Amino acid sequence: MIEVQARLERPNFELDVSLQLEHRVTAIFGPSGSGKSTLLNIIAGIIRPDSGRVVINGECLFDSRTHINQPVHARRIGLVFQDGRLFPHLNVEQNLRYALNFIPASRQQFDFGHIVQLLEIGALLQQRPHQLSGGEKQRVALGRALLSSPRLLMLDEPLASLDDRLKNQILPFLKLIADEINIPMIYISHSKKEIMQITDNFIHILNGKAKS
Repeated sequence: MIEVQARLERPNFELDVSLQLEHRVTAIFGPSGSGKSTLLNIIAGIIRPDSGRVVINGECLFDSRTHINQPVHARRIGLVFQDGRLFPHLNVEQNLRYALNFIPASRQQFDFGHIVQLLEIGALLQQRPHQLSGGEKQRVALGRALLSSPRLLMLDEPLASLDDRLKNQILPFLKLIADEINIPMIYISHSKKEIMQITDNFIHILNGKAKS
């Protein structure tokens, strides 16, 4: 279970949420500027809220009252953003294997070959990011996130920069991950149509407030 309580005040914006996410796959839905990505960044440790608490499967990652604040790399959260954020100087295989550098072999949840096969990226391994389509970049980014053996996988508008053709290509892979990979997932999108192809469990955020 994921418990998030967070309050954050910024000029012209306030986030105030209290959530308990019990489903394995949960979508966060809302328009641009509603606070979706801010919430994701708080869970990941990229943004520190003014007050609150973040707990994943009983382990406290952040608590403003007891001054607990695990750094980003220690939270073991796999992140996929809308632009992929692959290392441009590394080829696809090197980008994927980069995630393995920080995980002891005994803690690795996924086999490299299995992830490559699952996401159908075997033919791309020697290519550089600039040679990939948007959909291919997102599949590689997803593979790298999974190979980091995360306790939680979070995807922040992963299809937002893709046209309809590429969205339709990558949605089946996202559905496959949601159905077959036994890792809690939070999927952020402004498109309810997109969300409903992945999960029917979603939280609606509007103006920094959340409701089921």
